[in-house]
Amino acid sequence: MKNPPEPPARDLAGYEVLVGVCGGIAAYKTCQVVSDLVQRGAVVTVAMTSAARRFVSALTFQSLSGRPVLTSLWKAPNPADVQHIAATETADLLLVAPATANLVGKATAGIADDLLSTLLIAAGAPVLLAPAMNVRMWANSIVQRNVSILKEHGFAFVGPGEGWLACRSVGVGRMAEPEEILRVAACMLRERPPKRAPGGG
Repeated sequence: MKNPPEPPARDLAGYEVLVGVCGGIAAYKTCQVVSDLVQRGAVVTVAMTSAARRFVSALTFQSLSGRPVLTSLWKAPNPADVQHIAATETADLLLVAPATANLVGKATAGIADDLLSTLLIAAGAPVLLAPAMNVRMWANSIVQRNVSILKEHGFAFVGPGEGWLACRSVGVGRMAEPEEILRVAACMLRERPPKRAPGGG
């Protein structure tokens, strides 16, 4: 009889991660990222755009994270926090996966017209974006300019990679694999102590 696999090390205990999910088929990969973060001890809150919920249900992320999923500026768990700004105050990292060209453009322009873009503008922690889009969209000079501007402002990026895309083409634009996203996110988290001590609630 085979021995059961070793449980993952809870090396991220005490850290809180706010995971933003944009609309795109790559959203299914984010389920694995959230699950792995939780298994490694992180507290994860997921915020989804309306387009993201067309690909993966909020219930899926609620089940994986064990926390309510943020989906609207106007429906907050805490009535006093209408815009969910409190979620950005406790987060040690804001990870957006997939990050669409639309989200990248909004962040560059400082636009906050929905839940996720508002959280991004209000972020009080490092931001990691995992882009996913069509190869021509990624190669567009405007998108590349936006990425360069965000990098200059301290935003971190992981991917995109090259491969088969949902649009039936091959090229750069594929969201980084969950393992790579998790590796980069963990490295960024461990660069500083968590805002809250493990077990501190």
